[in-house]
Amino acid sequence: MSANAWELLFKALWETLYMVGLSGAISFLLGIPLGVLLHITREGRILENRMANLILGGIVNAGRSVPFIILMVAIIPLTRLLTCTSIGTTAAIVPLTIAAIPFVARIAEGALNEVPLGLVEAAQAMGASPFQIVTRVLLPEARSGLINGATITLVTLVSYSAMAGAIGGGGLGDLGIRYGYQRFDGVIMLVTVLVLIALVQLLQMVGDRLQQYYDHSK
Repeated sequence: MSANAWELLFKALWETLYMVGLSGAISFLLGIPLGVLLHITREGRILENRMANLILGGIVNAGRSVPFIILMVAIIPLTRLLTCTSIGTTAAIVPLTIAAIPFVARIAEGALNEVPLGLVEAAQAMGASPFQIVTRVLLPEARSGLINGATITLVTLVSYSAMAGAIGGGGLGDLGIRYGYQRFDGVIMLVTVLVLIALVQLLQMVGDRLQQYYDHSK
């Protein structure tokens, strides 16, 4: 590979990290509270509300049912409204985030469902408020599962970001399509795939280490 090709590769890697990092952070900030609401409004939970749970669940399921490539095209008006453009790395963050939020919410709900009911009942018996139960019992006890969910989300966002390259989203996917596929450069295509594999392996390794650490620190 030429010096120019390496420069393009490093630029594409940075764009992918930027897209995945920012969309991941926003989706965690919005998706985890949504997952908490899904959990605590379930039947038998601390703020049981069947109607609210059905509405929230329906919204989350609707968000998860739309294929990412279709979502990117469908929300182009919203993307333009928020970023003043529909192409480029920053524009790709909008559909990436919207796709990840319901995914994070379901993962968070699943992690919270694994917390023993006895711990919640004990906290209620001691007079803890719902907010205290969520922040001092549910989230701390579910943190290992939440970390595992965050790892899965980031890995998924890496694949989504590569897909975003198909419509000018930038990043490694864009590099592989424009230079590897359209220009028939097999070397760039191979290196792009290897970098994506390495990135996923690194994310999974860090996530596994963090999960093991918090498992042992309980």
